[in-house]
Amino acid sequence: MEHVDQIIDALTARKQTIPQYFTYEDVPLNESEWLRYACIPTRDHAIVKEDPKFTASMAKALSLISKECVFRVGFLATPLVWDQEGFPILPFAQKSEKLRKTIEGCRYAVLFAATIGSGVDRLIRRYEKADPQLGLLMQGLGAERVESLCDLFNAEVDAASDSIGTATRRRYSPGYGDLPIEAQREFLPLLDAERRLGITLSQSCLMAPSKSVTAIIGIE
Repeated sequence: MEHVDQIIDALTARKQTIPQYFTYEDVPLNESEWLRYACIPTRDHAIVKEDPKFTASMAKALSLISKECVFRVGFLATPLVWDQEGFPILPFAQKSEKLRKTIEGCRYAVLFAATIGSGVDRLIRRYEKADPQLGLLMQGLGAERVESLCDLFNAEVDAASDSIGTATRRRYSPGYGDLPIEAQREFLPLLDAERRLGITLSQSCLMAPSKSVTAIIGIE
């Protein structure tokens, strides 16, 4: 929880903050989520982990991915006000009913982007054809790594929020429900994400590196 004090400062600024950037040395591994993202049903997790060849592939995937992961997060905090229709006025245009319900009654929002870097994408592309099983394990591990990074940052926001007597809502991302993925076009520049995090957008608003996430956390 090394960044909690900085997040507290952002939450108590009473105005939109400038983006801040964190780098994490390591992120706890959630092995069950890794296997789930690798499309292995939960009921089979115990079985595959008893297979020496499979566990060797897991160890190789973890070793290779770990060498390429760069855990980075950029965020800003902004006070929330609401328009006449009851939608939150955010630094990017949106009229998402589901987002409105998710952060209804919140006083602040934390907008963040997280990425594990482009090296992971290069590894996945290299192994998907040469060794499909290993490629699938890498794909799942990359997804788990960025989601676990989001969980770690989210836990720091939770701790900061608790310390000032507020509470957090679950994070919500562009592309979920009725919050269009096109919101990324305005979301990422707010965080200077291309320059500071290396995240770019395709014409269809998909992020590169692919193992990147943007999200909003409401603070009530």
